[in-house]
Amino acid sequence: MNVLWISAHPDQRSLNAALRDEGLRALTEQGHEYQLSDLYAMHWNPVVGHEDYGHDPADRLLVAGESAAALAEGRLSDDILAEQAKITWADAVVVQFPLWWYGMPAILKGWFDRVFVKGFAYGVADSSGKVLRYGEGNLAGKRALAVITVGGRESTFSPRGVNGDLEQVLFPLQHGTFWYAGLAPLPPLVFHSADRMREAEFATATKELRRRLETLDTAEPVPFRSQNGGDYDEDLVLRPELAAGRTGLEIHTR
Repeated sequence: MNVLWISAHPDQRSLNAALRDEGLRALTEQGHEYQLSDLYAMHWNPVVGHEDYGHDPADRLLVAGESAAALAEGRLSDDILAEQAKITWADAVVVQFPLWWYGMPAILKGWFDRVFVKGFAYGVADSSGKVLRYGEGNLAGKRALAVITVGGRESTFSPRGVNGDLEQVLFPLQHGTFWYAGLAPLPPLVFHSADRMREAEFATATKELRRRLETLDTAEPVPFRSQNGGDYDEDLVLRPELAAGRTGLEIHTR
C-alpha cells in the first residue's frame, strides 16, 4: 500500500515522535511505501488566507466556492497542492496527534482546513447533481487511521467516565471529517496515560501499533451509514424504522 503519515507534534523527543518513527519502520518492513508530512518540521501554515487561492491579500474577501474555482484552475498555493498530491497517491492516511482540549492541535486542524478544500474533499457531485459525501466522493476507496495519545486513563474515556465516551469525542474526526470526505475510518488506535508511559508500556504500545499497521488494508472500517445508501430521507434524517426510538451519535453506525 501507499501510506501518507501525517504527524502533528512539536517535540521530536516526544512519545508521538517515537511512535511515528516505529510506525514508519514497520511500514517499510511490511513492504509498504510511505510519505511523511511532519507538520511542525515543515513549518506548516495552518491559517487559511487569500494567498492560498492566488489572490493579493488586499484584493477582496474569499467568496463561497472560491476554493473550488481555484482548484479547477490550478491556482491553489504550492503547499496545498503538494499535500493533495500525497493524498491522491495514498491508499491509506495515518493521522497522528496528541489529544489537546478534546481535539487535534491547531496546526493539524489548519492542515484539514487548507487541504480538504471544496472540489477536492467535499463539494463534489455526480453527473446527475447528487452531492457525494459521507462515504462517497473523491477520496472514497481510501482508508484513514487515527493514532492518538491522550493523558487521561482509559477508564476516564468510558461511557460513564469523566471525559466522556471516546467514540463520541472522536466523532467529529471519524465521521465529520474522514467519512464526510469519503475516507473509510478504521477504529482509532489510542494510547492512554501517555505522559506516564514507561519502557515496558512503550514496548507494548509499539507492538500494538505494528499489529494495526499489518492490518491497515484488511481491518473492517467503522460501519458508518452512507448518506446516499437509502438510510436517510430527503432531509438527511435517519429513517424512523432504523434505530427506532433512539437518538445520539451511535445511530449513524449500522
